[in-house]
Amino acid sequence: MATLKPFAALRPETSLAAQICELPYDVMSSDEARAMATDKPLSFLHVSKPEIDLPSGTDLYSSAVYAKGKENFANLVAKGALKQDAAPAFYLYRQIMGSHAQVGLVAAASCAEYLSGIIKKHEFTRPDKEDDRVRHIEALNSQTGPVFLTYRATAAMDEFVAKKTAEAPAVDFTGTDGVRHTSWNVASAEDIAFIEAQFAAIPFLYIADGHHRSAAAARVFQSRNGAGHSGEFLTVIFPHNQMQILPYNRVLKDLNGLTPPDLLKKLEEIFYVLRMGMPHPTRKHELGLFMNKRWHTLTFKAKLTAINDPIEKLDVTLLQKNVLAPLFGIDDPRTSKRINFVGGIRGTAELEKLVNSGEYACAFSMFPTSIEDLMQIADAGGIMPPKSTWFEPKLRDAMFCHQI
Repeated sequence: MATLKPFAALRPETSLAAQICELPYDVMSSDEARAMATDKPLSFLHVSKPEIDLPSGTDLYSSAVYAKGKENFANLVAKGALKQDAAPAFYLYRQIMGSHAQVGLVAAASCAEYLSGIIKKHEFTRPDKEDDRVRHIEALNSQTGPVFLTYRATAAMDEFVAKKTAEAPAVDFTGTDGVRHTSWNVASAEDIAFIEAQFAAIPFLYIADGHHRSAAAARVFQSRNGAGHSGEFLTVIFPHNQMQILPYNRVLKDLNGLTPPDLLKKLEEIFYVLRMGMPHPTRKHELGLFMNKRWHTLTFKAKLTAINDPIEKLDVTLLQKNVLAPLFGIDDPRTSKRINFVGGIRGTAELEKLVNSGEYACAFSMFPTSIEDLMQIADAGGIMPPKSTWFEPKLRDAMFCHQI
C-alpha cells in the first residue's frame, strides 16, 4: 500500500512564483534555457540548467555546473525568493492547459516503496542521466523537480479534492505558454490523516514521467544509508482519469532506398491505406503518414493486432516491428541517426514542416498511448518501447522543493 507523507515545502514567495517557476530541465536545450532566462534573474533555470551562467561550451557534467546550481539555489533562499513552510503539509496543484484541467496531490513518497515496486515504472533509465540527477540532488541537498505519478482514481479522493479546490488558492499564475498553475495548502491534522488513510488503501502508484528523477532519488537514499535523509522523494500524484497523454510522433531521414510508390505498395501489405488521409489518427491502431506533401491514413490489418500481449499490441511496437525495422532498416530506434521523435505538443504542422524542408523524407503521426495501457504494462512488470508517451502539461520546477 502506498505511504505518502506531508512535508514542509520550500517554495516561491507568492508574488514571485510566476518569475521563478520554470519548465523541467530536460525539455529544452542549454541555448533555449539561456534565451528563456535572459533578464530573468529569479528564473529557476539558473538552478536547474546552471550551465547558462557559465561560458558557452562548458561541459554539462562538470563539477562547476553543479556548484553553480548550488550557489544560485542558495541565493534564491537567501534573498527570500524561496521560503520554507513552517510545518509539514500536503498540497494540491492544478494545471489548466486549454480545455484540459488536472489536479494532483503534492506529497513525499517513499524511496523504499519505489525500490520494492509499490511505485511501478515502465521505462528503462540511462545511467548517465541518472548520474546527472544524483549529482544535482546531492549538490542542492534538495529535490526541485517532482516525479509525475498517477493512481487509479477513487471517488473519496475526487470529492475531497473538489471541496478543497473550491477554496481560495495559495498561488495562482499563468505561465508564458498559457498554462495556468494554481496550488492549495492542505495542512490540518484531520485532512492530513484523511489523505494518508486514503493512499494506504491504494495498492500501487505508477510513474508517468520522471523515471530518472525517481531512480536518482532512490540512489541518493541508498548511498546515505538512512543518514541525513528523510527516506522520501518529491512527487505530484494525479488520478489516472485526468491524465493527458499526447502522441510521440516519428520522422524518418530517408526511405531506405525505396521510392514513395514502392513504400506505399509495401505498406499496403501491413495497413489498409487511405491515400487522401488526415493528419491526426482518430483511434488506436490508426496512424498518419506524411510524404510528398500529402497525408495518408494507415490502419493496421487485423491479423497484426489480434494479440494479447499489452506491449506487443502498442502502436509504437507494431510500427517498429512491421515497418521501421523491416522496411526502413531501423533496428534500434534509440541509437539510429535516421529517426527522430517529435512530441505531440508540437502538433502535426511540425511534422509537415520537417518533411517539407527536405531534412526528412516522411513522418508518422501516432494515436496516443492510453494511461490504461501504461498501467497494465507496469502491472505486468513490462517495459514500454522508447518514446511511447508524452505527458502534458509539464510540472513546473520550483513550485515545490523537497529538502531531503
